[in-house]
Amino acid sequence: MLIIPAENAVNWKRPPWVTLGLIMACLLVFLFYQGGDDRKFEAALEDYLESDLLALEAPAYEDYLQREIQFEGSQQRVLELQEFQQLQENEEVLWQAVTLLLDREFYQYLQQNRDLIWAPAQRNLWLEQRLAIEQQWISRMSAYQLGLVPAELSLYTLITYQFLHGGWGHIIGNLLFLFLLGFTVEKALGPGRFLVAYLVCGALSGLVFTAFSMGSQVPLVGASGSISGLMGMYVAIYGLQRIRFFYFLGVYFNYFRAPAIAMLPVWLGKEIYDYWFAGATGIAYMAHAGGLAAGAGLVWLLGQSWLQVKEEFFEPEQEEQDEQFTKAYGQAMASLGRMEFDLARRQFEALRERYPERPVLLEHLYQLAKLRPDLDSYRMRAEEMMADAIARRQPEQMVDVWQEYLSKGEAYHPLAPEAHNRVLFASLKRHDFKAAEKAFERMRAKAEPDMVNEACRLLVAEFEKLQMEPKARHYRQLLQVHG
Repeated sequence: MLIIPAENAVNWKRPPWVTLGLIMACLLVFLFYQGGDDRKFEAALEDYLESDLLALEAPAYEDYLQREIQFEGSQQRVLELQEFQQLQENEEVLWQAVTLLLDREFYQYLQQNRDLIWAPAQRNLWLEQRLAIEQQWISRMSAYQLGLVPAELSLYTLITYQFLHGGWGHIIGNLLFLFLLGFTVEKALGPGRFLVAYLVCGALSGLVFTAFSMGSQVPLVGASGSISGLMGMYVAIYGLQRIRFFYFLGVYFNYFRAPAIAMLPVWLGKEIYDYWFAGATGIAYMAHAGGLAAGAGLVWLLGQSWLQVKEEFFEPEQEEQDEQFTKAYGQAMASLGRMEFDLARRQFEALRERYPERPVLLEHLYQLAKLRPDLDSYRMRAEEMMADAIARRQPEQMVDVWQEYLSKGEAYHPLAPEAHNRVLFASLKRHDFKAAEKAFERMRAKAEPDMVNEACRLLVAEFEKLQMEPKARHYRQLLQVHG
């Protein structure tokens, strides 16, 4: 049974560039760096078959498996022994050679016990032929150069192993999960912190795998530990929130909702159970478990500091916001239609608080305030409308609002001198000198001398350009009076 979280959809207006970059890096490594592994292994196999190694190692391999069965009681080793003996009976030397070359624990056993297994002449022959193959071909394969070998742990392989994969099925499965989980976690943490957390989870996953595979020569490759870390981070980010999970059972699939963090013990339990009871499947279950624990642990330990989730992560997507706005806007308009003006005002105010970038809401609030010109709220909305018009570079709308307010609300609550001054500037730019002079007279009554003097100078300059000397003289005289 497969269970994966599926709470979000990709916002392609803001692509998950780091997630896509990691996917591309894995693909490029697989195609261009690991692409030579098959050729190297074929060369190693050819050299092996041309040597005396099969005759030397095949009896030793049977003894090795029988010892493992006797001392470890491993049923898996029983099956391996039976399969190898069947290969010998059928004289399938190629597959015998493949088996012996790929069993790295057997190779380690030979290195440790070669003095006991062979006579000096045979031992020297084995060393000469086997070491040549190892050094020339096997050691140059990607898994042994950059894979995580527990017996030879190094810091750089804790990172590099995350970008290697064992085949097309392995890489396609991993990259699919990387995309499904990565874009959400990247959106929550931001690109930089997401990348660091992803690599740290992979490194910690590798350390857990190493702790349970001490001394092993079998290399670990693949992004599954890092991706398990993403799963741990994913559910830790949502915590107790109920989110959607996709599950697949046989040919049946569906969704269910559950508290996000409730899935962490389920996933951990499955990996630990499989580690103990699933047998030798080639899957690094403890690496998965380590990644899950690392991802969740990082969010819990650093979620209030370095790994804090971005505030906008939990905001609805744009489509959902539009749907919510349309619904609430319709309710407010319905209140207007029923002439429930006070209710409509409160609804539009609540909408504007949530969606301040939508000018239509201010327009409605202005029209509602205009119903009571004797209240100061009308003046406040008029000044907001004027400022909004300037911000959107619509000076004609600002002048229209100003003129309307003069006729309806100025007698109750006069506009501030600064509002008249803005109208003066906008009117001069539009060459609407009638409105400019009217705004000057309104502003002049209450403005500071400096504001009046600046306005006079502007009017003098404009009228001189138009060669309207009587007007220019009038404002020069006013300038002398106020100066």
